[in-house]
Amino acid sequence: MNRLLSTKPIPVDERLIVALDVPTCEAALELVDRLGDAVRFYKVGLELLMTGDYFGLVERLKSRGKRVFVDLKFFDVPETVGRAVRVLSGKGVDFATVHGNDAILEAAVRNKGALKILAVTVLTSLDRGDLDDLGFACDIESLVLSRARRALELGCDGVISSGLEVPKLRDGVDQKLIVVSPGIRPVDNRPADDQKRVVTVEQAFLNGADYIVVGRPIRDAADPREAARSIQSQIAPLFERPGTV
Repeated sequence: MNRLLSTKPIPVDERLIVALDVPTCEAALELVDRLGDAVRFYKVGLELLMTGDYFGLVERLKSRGKRVFVDLKFFDVPETVGRAVRVLSGKGVDFATVHGNDAILEAAVRNKGALKILAVTVLTSLDRGDLDDLGFACDIESLVLSRARRALELGCDGVISSGLEVPKLRDGVDQKLIVVSPGIRPVDNRPADDQKRVVTVEQAFLNGADYIVVGRPIRDAADPREAARSIQSQIAPLFERPGTV
């Protein structure tokens, strides 16, 4: 048994979160229809917020029995973030992302209700050169670990982290922390891809991720449902033991 493999009682087919990175709510629902029962958990982000029917889409996903991850990376004055999270907590969504300092995370936690708050550590689109440009002198792993520890101390439920840094999280932070890993690629990262710190499906889970987020490899596939099923078929054998379904 891999010592880093998640033991949280998460239904296996919910460990894959598909990013609805499309320009309209209609396109999002078309993709959901195409994916059918191959996917049970969806991430809805900023692009769809701009369409004007964001929460209508959320409601329709929930009415279809889907779980919903609102990825808006709240970052503002703490009081504003707290009020936004309070409103969101009444929408029946499962996860939401918050980006910022202690005061911002604390405000989100105070108002989250049953909603699970995921703190952003370091975006997977950033690499060492980007952190240098932003003025961070420490290495990426140290920054991710520091932010994850602080998020848990403040009451956040989990973090967003590249699968590359998850082993250090599992060794250095309480196991109850939920880890969601974006930047997942079934094959090697393409040169034109804007995600820089990426891992494969199997590597992400063997490194200790609880959930993975996959977007373009499913959305842009010739057969999105088959692509999703292929990824689910890679995940299932990893968790075929008691207590994981």
